[in-house]
Amino acid sequence: MDTINLGDVEITRVVEWQGPIAPMPVLFPDLDQHPWRTDDRLTPHFWNPVTDDYLAAVQTWVLRSEGRVILVDTGVGNHKERPYMPPWRHRDEDFLGRLAAAGVRPEDVDLVVNTHIHADHVGWNTRLVDRAWVPTFPNATYLIARPDFEYWNPRHDIPKHGSVNGINSRLANGNTFEDSIDPVHEAGQTLLWEGRTHRIDGHLSLELAPGHTPGSAIVRLESGTDRAFFVGDVVHTPAQFAYPGCDTCLSENQAEAAKSRMRVLAEAADTNALVIPAHFPGAGAAEIKRAGNAFEVHRWAPFTSSASPFVDVSTSRG
Repeated sequence: MDTINLGDVEITRVVEWQGPIAPMPVLFPDLDQHPWRTDDRLTPHFWNPVTDDYLAAVQTWVLRSEGRVILVDTGVGNHKERPYMPPWRHRDEDFLGRLAAAGVRPEDVDLVVNTHIHADHVGWNTRLVDRAWVPTFPNATYLIARPDFEYWNPRHDIPKHGSVNGINSRLANGNTFEDSIDPVHEAGQTLLWEGRTHRIDGHLSLELAPGHTPGSAIVRLESGTDRAFFVGDVVHTPAQFAYPGCDTCLSENQAEAAKSRMRVLAEAADTNALVIPAHFPGAGAAEIKRAGNAFEVHRWAPFTSSASPFVDVSTSRG
């Protein structure tokens, strides 16, 4: 199934895209120092052993909480110019059709949460109408951490430190601020939250987990006895459960990202919270438990796993 309930919050998974991104050693260079390749739990959904590619999903989590519709991350988007990221360039998806199948029209969305500003997390913030980028969700407030807003704002020209395939993260995320952040900010629809935490409602809150980007955040769900952490890119692959100190080359501060990951995973293991990363294909989320100084999957969430994890879901509309 693609919808589950935790306490009084309903969670629906809407997948925009899935497929290979890049070889594992490119994205996770430190992981090559560890024997993760012998762990068959990464196949078939998270790693292709034939090509050595990291497999990912780009997806939005739809939360229905206290009468509001909330989106956690908005994927890649359509018609975006991403010259240094071919998988994200000029896509033409029926993502809004998939949202509609989940019972959500653009005007129904009350709140959009961007866990951080990267091209694959903010793309559907906007859509192209008459050659202009306009907010996709006209009635929504867009929650963005101020540290990320300031860091990625090209007017500030702050040096960037992440990279992929030798391409600096400033180039990899080129045009993202201009086409996916500026239009909603200029429309007066952003709320730039500050501080360590931000309360969304009685069940949901935001908490900084910096490192991947300065304003990277997790969404904490606490409803009744149920717990879940929407961790964005704090975790990219299940291999990081076993080796939480290993980070991706995409991060702006790898040491800080590893520290945030260890803290979040430790709390998740100790409180039985469901860990919901932005990019997990397959079951999409997991409960974890401690395993020495690291962690392992206790059980997977019951979200639908793709029958063919190597196929881009965009080839099947709706």
